[in-house]
Amino acid sequence: MTRPEIDYQALFAVTPSPYMVLGPDLVIADVNEAACRVTGRTREDLLGQYLFDAFPDNPADPCADGARNLHVSLHRVLRSKEPDTVAVQKYAIPVVGQPGVFEERWWSAINTPVLGPDGEVAWIIHRGEDVTAFLLSHPRPREGGALSDVEAMEVELYARARELQRLNEELRQAHARERQVALTLQEAMLHSPHLARHRDAVVRYLPAAGSLNVCGDWYDVVDLPENRCAVAVGDVVGHGLEAAAVMGMLRSALSASIRAVEGPARALDCLGLYARYVEGALATTVVQAVIDYHARRITYSSAGHPPPVLVHQDGSCDLLDQATDPPLGARPKHVPRPQADLPYTPGDTFVLYTDGLIERRGEDIDVSLQRLTDALARHARHKPERLADAVLAHLGVSSGARDDIALIVIRL
Repeated sequence: MTRPEIDYQALFAVTPSPYMVLGPDLVIADVNEAACRVTGRTREDLLGQYLFDAFPDNPADPCADGARNLHVSLHRVLRSKEPDTVAVQKYAIPVVGQPGVFEERWWSAINTPVLGPDGEVAWIIHRGEDVTAFLLSHPRPREGGALSDVEAMEVELYARARELQRLNEELRQAHARERQVALTLQEAMLHSPHLARHRDAVVRYLPAAGSLNVCGDWYDVVDLPENRCAVAVGDVVGHGLEAAAVMGMLRSALSASIRAVEGPARALDCLGLYARYVEGALATTVVQAVIDYHARRITYSSAGHPPPVLVHQDGSCDLLDQATDPPLGARPKHVPRPQADLPYTPGDTFVLYTDGLIERRGEDIDVSLQRLTDALARHARHKPERLADAVLAHLGVSSGARDDIALIVIRL
């Protein structure tokens, strides 16, 4: 007897638990009827929305951390390619039709990856069970009377589940201590206090998949006098602690140089001379740019680095490839670096990155650059935060790549 073909779309639609399907860029690709009911939204309201635009934390609650905790879990899934359970938590959601009003909710959630043919995360299935009624009705044993057997069993099961989640989290933290130490070291070396002043600047930093959370890529943002800002990205050959140590020295030297000399080319000249005396620094690539907000121009110089991209509001892109020279230490004698500039229009987006974002084994660099500009053009109107995530997803590196990745997105 031939069995009828299963309509999985229909099954998904009527599954009683609330489910959302997210892309690697955390944009909602599908929702079932239960998810619509529990959130009070329609399918049309949610499809195509960035998850945390649809469900932000309550800005009136300084203790709200539901969105942050969920964001951490989703990115853990992207990195590990394994399911991740979120401890029961408070996560208020906006009330439909009442702007600025949030309703208190408690959720038990699990995020499950769906891998594509290439082994990368193609989708994340987010299941969020609303346990608000249970928690509010069983906060503690009632005064003057014992819980019923059923209520006592429910509370016991809930308490045991929370304990298992706590122990699981402790185990995960124990295994992650070595990586956390390395990450703390990396963050200390990459500290960029001026970056926080630029609300329209976003950074994504992903060490090579399977490595410690340390690498030789770096980024830096430095405010300069006369309403200017210097931004740089660089890439030391290799991975791990040795590459990170070289990175820290070169980053500090360039950060000092761009403050002391005039223009990106002269700053790279200083860095190149310094790199000759740093073991492991030769063949490092780096690009330094200065944004002049008053003149609305970008001046730049590159030492063998992939070209930054200026993305216009209509989606067209300019590659900053007119001032490119060999990597640090590639010439036996010092030769002054070239420098170029170009104008921008307010609302344009400036994107700098390291080669791990675009390069693929056996692929021509022009093909890689075309894929990047296609992704930027497609998502040009997104805010920097969402644009960065969308580009990583479009290029298939949300969970990391074979090489380290640093990405800076600045809305000018």
